[in-house]
Amino acid sequence: MTNVFIDGSAGTTGLRIADRLANRADIRLLRLPEEKRKDIAARQEALNSADIAFLCLPDAAAIEAVSLVQSEKVKIIDTSTAHRTNPAWAYGFAELSQEHRAAIAGANRIANPGCHASGFIGCVYPLVKHGIVAADFPLTAYSLTGYSGGGKSLIAEYEAPDRDVRHESHRIYGTTLQHKHLPEMQKICGLTQPPVFSPILGDFYEGMATSVLLPGFDAKRVWECLASHYENQKIVTVAPLGGDESVIYASTLALKDSMRIIVTGHEKQTMVTALFDNLGKGASGAAIQNMNIALGVDEATGLDVE
Repeated sequence: MTNVFIDGSAGTTGLRIADRLANRADIRLLRLPEEKRKDIAARQEALNSADIAFLCLPDAAAIEAVSLVQSEKVKIIDTSTAHRTNPAWAYGFAELSQEHRAAIAGANRIANPGCHASGFIGCVYPLVKHGIVAADFPLTAYSLTGYSGGGKSLIAEYEAPDRDVRHESHRIYGTTLQHKHLPEMQKICGLTQPPVFSPILGDFYEGMATSVLLPGFDAKRVWECLASHYENQKIVTVAPLGGDESVIYASTLALKDSMRIIVTGHEKQTMVTALFDNLGKGASGAAIQNMNIALGVDEATGLDVE
């Protein structure tokens, strides 16, 4: 039996992790009473009693939580931005390479990827690794997401009966082009410069579609590279060239924990889209996959994979 503690269990990521683990016979969830949820002493005891600790916290609180862990047996999976570019932490995207998978399996500190970053990196990392896209190519990407990724305050804003009528249209944000996921996008993909990246918020609860635009690239060659790279993977798959349908809906894989890579275009222009759930492979699903790998069990255990 594996003891698991979720620090920050009241947020959307923590709640989804708890939901996915609820029916697992091999997991014992350590829970704090509501009045102790933010008590440092109670959190410290729970963190050090766990075999796996999920941190579903803001960056500063996640850093504090790590400092509270004294037991060497505790494996920490941090879903915040705090440690994603830290070389001492394993980056939790196992499908990128055997080295990434092995690092996750052997690590006590695992940084869970960001949602937008997961889509971008899932599309770009193999293309750079296999020499299709140069590390200095000026990449452009946009990412359409459901509002659940914004946490309780944004969910309340979008679901309020008297909400702003403008919420019915898409919201382009991050207009300073300094989104917090850019450092991991650049570092993990080995790029010499960050991409020009535009995140977009839609009027739907969950789901995500991250698209990378590749002018001057042959779609068939890009598809062959990605299909080969992700061959035989359980959670990340590549659709037939051109996609399954003529249009892509960002909410298609809502409630799922998998990711589908879709390549469209022609000989001179290509678009690569990662279709997934911002709370699935973009957050909670990825965290549980990383836990499974760290525990040496099938990576898809407890996940809803299409």
